[in-house]
Amino acid sequence: QVRLVESGGGSVQAGGSLRLSCAASGDPYSRICLGWFRLAPGKEREGVAAIYTRAGDPYYADSVKGRFTISQDNAKNTVYLQMNSLKPEDTAMYYCAADDRLAYCRRGAHLFRAGWGQGTQVTVSS
Repeated sequence: QVRLVESGGGSVQAGGSLRLSCAASGDPYSRICLGWFRLAPGKEREGVAAIYTRAGDPYYADSVKGRFTISQDNAKNTVYLQMNSLKPEDTAMYYCAADDRLAYCRRGAHLFRAGWGQGTQVTVSS
């Protein structure tokens, strides 16, 4: 089992920045991939970013490339999502997720199956 606890959401104006954190614990084989997906009202889940935890390889959705950066601190078992140049369309509930399948790291965190966190709200005003 995997336990994921997110923090760091909040409200910012467009152009601002936020950093989300996801503290992971539990079965390390279920955390081959860690990532973030978001869910906004009336929209489908969207995988935002993911990282292959063994090598640190990052993957990003086209909508956030160049603005968001995913990173990890293995000593703290924590994954971060640095979000810069935020736009109103980034407003959503952001969830940390884990998967045990390497191939899914690049397919998107919205498809991860090993566990989800409780979510943290990000609101970007124009």
